[in-house]
Amino acid sequence: MKTNEILVVDDDIISQNMLRTSLSGAGYSVIIAYTGMEAIKLARERLPNLIVLDIMMPDIDGGEVAEILRKDPKTMAIPIIFISSLVSEHEEKAGRHKDIVSFLAKPYNREKLLNEIRRYLYKDNP
Repeated sequence: MKTNEILVVDDDIISQNMLRTSLSGAGYSVIIAYTGMEAIKLARERLPNLIVLDIMMPDIDGGEVAEILRKDPKTMAIPIIFISSLVSEHEEKAGRHKDIVSFLAKPYNREKLLNEIRRYLYKDNP
């Protein structure tokens, strides 16, 4: 697993660029997947520290991607942050109580996203 590597999965180029800029600016190494299947392949190959995953994807949706990754012993512990316009503020709050998956609504707040990432990546080292 590479230090501070985040896999961003989103089929929207504008969203990808915004996330890449935000995360790179905060010191993270960013890899991009455009589809759910590409995300699964990259997650298995690269073993990123965290995945930022859109729910609505053209091939398989983010929920299916997460389910496949959770069943694979190699990728099952990688934290996932869902980021989507389909997520309500209520789901965001509910997601904070889970160890592996969080939910953030689009348009996302950069600081809120970075705080969620820090919560997972540095949970043993505050």
